[in-house]
Amino acid sequence: MTDTIAPPRAERAVPPPPKTPARRTSAWLSTHPRARLTLLLTAPLFWLVLVYIVALVLLLVTAFWSVDSFTGEIITDWTLDNIVTVLTGTLYQTVTLRTIGIALAVTVVDVVIALPIAFYMAKIATPRVQRLLVIAVLMPLWASYLVKAYAWRSVLSQDGLLEWVLAPFGLHTPGYGLTATVITLSYLWLPYVILPIYAGLERVPDSLLEASADLGGRSWRTIRHVVLPLAMPAIIAGTIFSFSLSLGDYITVNIVGGTTQMLGNLVYTNVGAANNLPLAAAIALIPIVIIFGYLALVRRTGALDNL
Repeated sequence: MTDTIAPPRAERAVPPPPKTPARRTSAWLSTHPRARLTLLLTAPLFWLVLVYIVALVLLLVTAFWSVDSFTGEIITDWTLDNIVTVLTGTLYQTVTLRTIGIALAVTVVDVVIALPIAFYMAKIATPRVQRLLVIAVLMPLWASYLVKAYAWRSVLSQDGLLEWVLAPFGLHTPGYGLTATVITLSYLWLPYVILPIYAGLERVPDSLLEASADLGGRSWRTIRHVVLPLAMPAIIAGTIFSFSLSLGDYITVNIVGGTTQMLGNLVYTNVGAANNLPLAAAIALIPIVIIFGYLALVRRTGALDNL
């Protein structure tokens, strides 16, 4: 018997899927990358403009209004009285200088503490220890801001833990006030300073440290002439967080500051108790101007690239 080969069957052509509006839109976006990028950025940019830029513009406009001293209603006539009051008033000048001083002190304290921690994390610790340290640095951010502030209030009180530790040495806790404010704010913003410095030090090549050691450079000389110049943009990036966050804080001052006042407290008082929103807006312009000036200065250092 001879095998017979069956003739091949004619293959049926599979019709293409119907072109729905979604498919047509997807096909058009695949060939237009700029349109994809525009659609991707439209929502966040709209939110940024609406919440941040529009809010700042409204704040600026409100600062040029006034309040009727009899009825308490806001008068929308343009005036420079609030700006002049803030710029010439002794109280506002004193509080502004105190706020800047506290912000600078917090920044210095955080940088001094963050540098050795970040250097150990980036250059000395093993990968496993490095991961554990990163988690340890991030863990305080999981707790509530108020919980941490009130915890420091308890520690710094006259009968608190710090007083119990210092008493055998004849020392006493500083209590509530300027020092307590600096200590608490330094603790709150320390993770925001450690992480940018750690990221910057990680990018410093280990070969440079080895070359410095081969050429006879000791540890402190290597840190001073090799590590610090290369890590300076990252350090400045960390100071942006501590300085700006301290500049606008008012809750910590209310909790541990005692009678100490900062610009945020004046804004809060005029918005709430005094019911003078235009004056509060004029006061709020002071930290905004300061931080924008600070950002303009650090922009030239390349520090913003480390954020």
